[in-house]
Amino acid sequence: MNIQDAGFLKTRFRRQFYLDSVALMRMSRTLASQDNVQEAAMMMGTPANLEILSNAGLLDLTSSDLAEPDIGPGDLIITVRARSESDALSALDEAEQLLSQPQQAGKSRQWQPRSIRSAVLEKPDANLVLISVPGAFAISEARKAIRRGLHAMIFSDNVPVEDEAALKREARDLGVLVMGPDCGTCVINGVPLAFANQLPRGNIGIVGASGTGIQEVTCLLAGMGKGISHAIGVGGRDMSSAVMGISTLMAIDALDADEATQHIVLICKPPAPEVATAVLKRIAESAKPCTVCFIGGQPPELPANAQWAGTLASAAEQAGGTAILAMEAPGGLIAGDAAAAQAHATSVGKVGKGSLLRGLFCGGTLCAEAQVICRAAGVVVTSNAAIPDVSSELLTEGHTLIDLGSDEYTQGKPHPMIDPAVRDELLADALNDSDTAVVLMDVVIGYGAHADPAGQLIESLPADFSDRGIPVIASVTGTEQDPQVRSRQIAILLSGGVQVAESNARATSMAIEHLQITV
Repeated sequence: MNIQDAGFLKTRFRRQFYLDSVALMRMSRTLASQDNVQEAAMMMGTPANLEILSNAGLLDLTSSDLAEPDIGPGDLIITVRARSESDALSALDEAEQLLSQPQQAGKSRQWQPRSIRSAVLEKPDANLVLISVPGAFAISEARKAIRRGLHAMIFSDNVPVEDEAALKREARDLGVLVMGPDCGTCVINGVPLAFANQLPRGNIGIVGASGTGIQEVTCLLAGMGKGISHAIGVGGRDMSSAVMGISTLMAIDALDADEATQHIVLICKPPAPEVATAVLKRIAESAKPCTVCFIGGQPPELPANAQWAGTLASAAEQAGGTAILAMEAPGGLIAGDAAAAQAHATSVGKVGKGSLLRGLFCGGTLCAEAQVICRAAGVVVTSNAAIPDVSSELLTEGHTLIDLGSDEYTQGKPHPMIDPAVRDELLADALNDSDTAVVLMDVVIGYGAHADPAGQLIESLPADFSDRGIPVIASVTGTEQDPQVRSRQIAILLSGGVQVAESNARATSMAIEHLQITV
């Protein structure tokens, strides 16, 4: 174990010590929550991660130790910035304890396979492998899986797109499906994988190149009492011209052949034109009704069996065959009941000095949906994750919708779905800004997410929040069966003075209503 001393910035690394990125993000959050710890990160030593840590000011690459060429993707980097040297060293010691826990726990559990070959020998009936290793190794592990006839879900990112395309072409020839790389959400045969929710089984199948897009649609359907057959993530680049929708087309094939699936929903950001043509042609060959949601795009010419949905909420409504219903919360509170509507109407009527909308999102596709709704309402916004016809230049004097899951906000830090405290500083800035009329936020729960994101949001609000006259409007993406329990999260938000809408789309519309009064 080596120590790099850079003042109050301390970095350690372990050779050939791999842990899943989600586990490392959780440990990073634990370290960062310690008193006097300003920033903390635990990452594998991939070139991309080294660059992220360096850009975030959390790594001194001039150090002779850490600049050695043999620091590789299998080496673990632990770095802490604290108020004092002793605080930083204490945090690093805490990291050592956290790292030892999985090993100690493993001694008391039964044997676990350490390779795909040994896993297949242990579970010969399994037909799917979830891969979460450094991106440099993900393709080789996935290739081992598909050549054994296994479908592969690749959570790993930092995979070159040309390698993704080659892998998917080979998988197609072998008749197995590759989901990913950078696939964060799947629900297969009722089993939630990675960032996903506990959902009822049903007859609606989802294909999505968007993790939070899949989560929002499936959870809204669950709130309607509708169920999911499968929700198949394909990775954000599958619909690009480089990959040509290979996994999307195979997923449609699978759902088309699945007797349990009666309706297919396709969710992605605007695809390459030639890919859209191929996908819509395949949809036309299906006897099943389909809903197409190219979030942020314009309606294409659709086959007779397909409907267009401009938002995630409308995609859920079309697939579910009913309008989105309000969800009940404990104590008789309902996010969309008459009392909540009256509270919203009263707050809208209180004209403040501010005129600007500030949106702070954990989910990138939820941010995109909000942009779509603003664009349709004639509200000109900017965003760091801009959809077509929206500027990516963030302007302090204009309406802004920020995706806090983008690289510039997560460099050296956990994703905001794991640690929503990432947006605390921006929330404080928005509430302290006299130009702010309303703040729009999302709360995403489920497996892999923070244990209590609503509670964390309420704790981050200033004590005099209700007196400032700046409403905070949120939606909760999740279900009653999720570990955090959706109704409990709604109740926490309502009790803290946050207005809660039944969908991200409705929350955005409520925020726009404030602008119509104040601007």
